[in-house]
Amino acid sequence: MKFSRLWQPRNPAFWMMLALNILSSILAWLLRSYPLVPLAMAVVAGFALMNAWLGLRLAIGLMREEPGAPGANER
Repeated sequence: MKFSRLWQPRNPAFWMMLALNILSSILAWLLRSYPLVPLAMAVVAGFALMNAWLGLRLAIGLMREEPGAPGANER
């Protein structure tokens, strides 16, 4: 597993990982900034945690991907 394999702008999983992590950050900011009713807070927190978990799974998958694997960033 190499951290340098995380940067793969030609791989759609890279962009999905970025979008999910940005969305989870926005949802966490929303939770801290606005007073929500408990049900809405639980729903937003669940979405934020799910987005962070999926983004982390994609990041680990990108780092484990072999350089010559299909979908890998080939230069």
